[in-house]
Amino acid sequence: MIVDTEHRSRVSQEQVADVVTALVRDFGERAKVSEAVRAQHAHGEGLPDPALPDVVVYPHSNEEVAGIVRLCHAARVPVIAFGVGTSLEGHVAALYGGVCIDLSEMSKVLQVNADDLDCRVQAGVTREQLNAELKGTGLFFPIDPGANATLGGMASTRASGTNAVRYGTMRENVLGLTVVTADGRIVRTGGRARKSSAGYDLTRLFVGAEGTLGIITEIQLRLYGVPEAISAAVCQFPDLKTAVGTVIAAMQVGIPVARIELLDALQMEACIRYSKLEGYEAKPTLLFEFHGSEAGVREQAEVMQQLAAEHGGSAFQWATQAEDRSRLWKARHNAYYAALALSPGRQAFSTDACVPISRLADCLLETRAELDREGVIATIVGHVGDGNFHVLLLFDPASKTERAKAEAIARSVSLRAIRMGGTCTGEHGIGIHKLDALVAEYGEAVELMQAIKHALDPLDIMNPGKTVPRQQGAA
Repeated sequence: MIVDTEHRSRVSQEQVADVVTALVRDFGERAKVSEAVRAQHAHGEGLPDPALPDVVVYPHSNEEVAGIVRLCHAARVPVIAFGVGTSLEGHVAALYGGVCIDLSEMSKVLQVNADDLDCRVQAGVTREQLNAELKGTGLFFPIDPGANATLGGMASTRASGTNAVRYGTMRENVLGLTVVTADGRIVRTGGRARKSSAGYDLTRLFVGAEGTLGIITEIQLRLYGVPEAISAAVCQFPDLKTAVGTVIAAMQVGIPVARIELLDALQMEACIRYSKLEGYEAKPTLLFEFHGSEAGVREQAEVMQQLAAEHGGSAFQWATQAEDRSRLWKARHNAYYAALALSPGRQAFSTDACVPISRLADCLLETRAELDREGVIATIVGHVGDGNFHVLLLFDPASKTERAKAEAIARSVSLRAIRMGGTCTGEHGIGIHKLDALVAEYGEAVELMQAIKHALDPLDIMNPGKTVPRQQGAA
């Protein structure tokens, strides 16, 4: 990763030092300047290119976050929000140094409104923590990106995951926010009503902005009733085309599947080895999950089994017991580590794309052909019920050639998805790695995004260099 030092040169080391000194004075042990802590906050789980902040601060309230931002605004020092560091596109790297605001200690569930199916949480609450606290209420929060991410980070990247085909993404499930703006104001957007026609939709503006317009400190979320019955199934296919054909047929018929996950043959081989999945072959595989009443789940599963058989599916296996379902989905969530184990010593990064469901087979087959042609070790997994898939690329960290080839394929995946009417990212976000792809996807509309960024953050201190290409001459 090449970091442009132009922005940093406009902020003197004295200004940065004064901000760090003030934060250490005000926050004491909650302001960390050790290299170890700064390095921990210098990258997420994507490409391991560190860019260290000058200080890491752990606030406990909206007011403390606002105070930090006001201090940085006055000194024109960059501010980077940090959850648990599970993002994949370089979102948390401090490209120009500055202050990292770690929100992990803002971890309170503030309110649960069981009758209205909503809750309010601080940004540092993780999705697993929220669901643990909801036990006994008959409610749950379904958005599951795999990692135990913070809900603030999930809102900031517009995350989704395995349940998106039924429950939507963070965009559909955030009712309102508390946000600290670039000049240190605390504002609330949205509310608890299920719909509103009042003014601009500021909630949707901040959801997915990746911390470039403000820092999300509280989130009002939709909740759902725990299904009466849950059933999971696995089906294997002779090739990717028939597996995707089954998915398309299920969507066209309107089966309300909660999850449809695809693993290509290499990824399935990795999962069989890593997660000790017995009784399966290294073939393209679909994992299904159905939510609803006992009768509804049984009917959905029977129709799906019939569709799968019509498309060449075999080895249809049920997992109705909770422990069996957990084993399957744990194997799916461990796909990253399973893929790494295919070639010990290599590093990996993941890219994602999303296309209209009718083009999914074309996009996957072209991508798989490119991977095989280039001789790159890579697996494909996907939340294919909504056309979203991921490519996990392995490379030798000591080989510039291997890394360059992997990055070129990632760009190719983005451009292929755009060409097929899709998007360069379905859930990872833009960060720093997909800025060129964003321009290819939106063209002149990027100028409007830049105008919004400048209007809300004229000094360009909020996570600078991410999400939207910087304007020439930006502050």
